[in-house]
Amino acid sequence: MCGIVGVCGINGAHPIEARILRDMLGMIRHRGPDQFGIYLDDQVALGNARLSIIDLKTGQQPISNEDGSLWIVFNGEIFNHPELRKELEIKGHRFATHCDTETVLHAYEEYGPDCLSKFNGQFAIAIWDTRKRTLFIARDRLGVRPLFYALAGGALVFGSEIKAILACPRVKAAADPVALDQIFTFWSPLSPRSFFQGIVELPPGHFMMFKDGQMRVEPYWELTFPHEGAAGTLR
Repeated sequence: MCGIVGVCGINGAHPIEARILRDMLGMIRHRGPDQFGIYLDDQVALGNARLSIIDLKTGQQPISNEDGSLWIVFNGEIFNHPELRKELEIKGHRFATHCDTETVLHAYEEYGPDCLSKFNGQFAIAIWDTRKRTLFIARDRLGVRPLFYALAGGALVFGSEIKAILACPRVKAAADPVALDQIFTFWSPLSPRSFFQGIVELPPGHFMMFKDGQMRVEPYWELTFPHEGAAGTLR
């Protein structure tokens, strides 16, 4: 199953401690009992709780590209990663593992956010670009893999589960009265809200670019419904 967490600070406010990432990962240990992995620099911290399925020996996360300019944590599975790997190797990318996580990373390095259109799978992705100082996060088309985030305490805090986000001291637990009303009406908060004020889900089929405190969330896929008698299309 696996799980990811992360904190991306704004303009270096309040340095991120590895201890906080370990606390966040501890809240989702059930998702990935085999290994914890952390990447930490002066602006971002990424963490992964891994359930080892593919490439048991060398698939530990976070994973970097050849020169260490990109770092990824990943939850999910890319079913067509062998075909994508061959395509990327032809373009000159060199792999250090046999796992689909590294294929995702090199695909992003080659195609940017357009890489999402190439993935056949279910996923939650976070990639940190150390040169552009940009965080990219994305979720699969139908939202099979969960991903939540909050802007709090001078940082973007994200995780596979809300309780991991609440383990970060920058985020305070407070009920969202609008979400509470929705729960009493519909039995569940309506996306992208969660029960907790300020904590929302990244919608399915969307990605986010986060840089210098500026957030841009965009759809990359949508389900279209044809007129009666017309052939359906997915994009």
